[in-house]
Amino acid sequence: MTAIITFIIVFGVIVIVHEFGHFYFAKKSGVRVREFAIGMGPKLLQTQRNGTTYTWRILPVGGYVRMAGRADTEEESVQPGMPITVVITDGVVTRINLSEQEELVGGRTITVNQIDLVDDMFIEGYWLDEEGVVRLPVDHDAEIIEADGTMVLVAPRDTHIESAKLWQRALINFAGPMNNFLLTLILFIGLAFTLPGVSTTTVDQVAKDSPAAMVGLKHNDTITEINGKKVSSWQSMQNTIQTLPNKKVTVTFERHGQTKHTTLTPKGIKNGGMMIGQIGVTSKQTTALGARLRYGFQATAQSMTQIFRAIKNLVQGFSLNKLGGPVAIYKNTSEVSSMGILAIVSFMAWLSVNLGMMNLIPIPGLDGGKLLLNAVEAVIRRPVPEKAELAVTMVGVVLLVILMVAVTGNDILRYFVK
Repeated sequence: MTAIITFIIVFGVIVIVHEFGHFYFAKKSGVRVREFAIGMGPKLLQTQRNGTTYTWRILPVGGYVRMAGRADTEEESVQPGMPITVVITDGVVTRINLSEQEELVGGRTITVNQIDLVDDMFIEGYWLDEEGVVRLPVDHDAEIIEADGTMVLVAPRDTHIESAKLWQRALINFAGPMNNFLLTLILFIGLAFTLPGVSTTTVDQVAKDSPAAMVGLKHNDTITEINGKKVSSWQSMQNTIQTLPNKKVTVTFERHGQTKHTTLTPKGIKNGGMMIGQIGVTSKQTTALGARLRYGFQATAQSMTQIFRAIKNLVQGFSLNKLGGPVAIYKNTSEVSSMGILAIVSFMAWLSVNLGMMNLIPIPGLDGGKLLLNAVEAVIRRPVPEKAELAVTMVGVVLLVILMVAVTGNDILRYFVK
């Protein structure tokens, strides 16, 4: 049960933070955010504030933001001959009911001939108890109860995301991953202040007969460069060394104010089926405020670098075993949950930056794919044709669904089928 609760909290927080990025900048850009949902599946509760409906849904995993746009209109849900209930205030329709589950107090039923809730904003039809066709104007901010009972505002053209400026749409698309990076930074900084100390690039202990001991590295030596590249943190140095097992490495360090150079060969050690390099040193810890803050930035940057390398490795040699879906996340969360709150926070930070980086891959359906279309629009100096954008997006979504099914099936086989 602890693992399940931890999974719901960890996965829920990083997805909601991601979606809040889209939500905030959409609002600031004048795009109507019709719904902000916490969870997935059928609706349990709803409330409306400042033009957005907030819903709590039955499956406590993730969430989503519904922005007004051509992909989210009522054009297909209301057909000629369909009876709907409307509330009229001062001759203007202010509420529309499309649900058979809800009753609209003070409403009248009209059978629709024509309806336009995007451009001309009208409903044309005839009353059940009267003869003749009527044409009713619809308020710009009219409420509409959808088939499942969710009440949202209508979506006139000027509130669509497509009506926002190009730079605003690009910012909205980037805001989700950006929020994940910010969450990662905050979590790593918070983690740094809970630790007894954070690592520095200064050597604390040198293991006997290790590659470092053999070349004379000592306590209090500060490592400044590896193979001529400046060392920004102990983590970055460690990651560099791990990628160079059994290969000669030039180490630059400072001792008593003097710069020295030496060459050593990291010892190859098998770790999780991979060969990594080790030189046999530990880091000296510090409790300084500045060092703790730097740790947060360095850990975030290092996590982004590691995930970028993983994506590059995936492209060079694709394998489902290199990917993980919700099942893999749950499995890892269940293992981390037994290690304590600090391990959970660290895992959440890593997962958050992972979500941000993966979403920036330029695949249609992901935020990166949307940003790619924004870039194309900027180059050709006109909007991408609607049919072309829709076709590309649909292909991307179908491929992502197929990939998700394949990854989930593979995860189940890997973790639960022996």
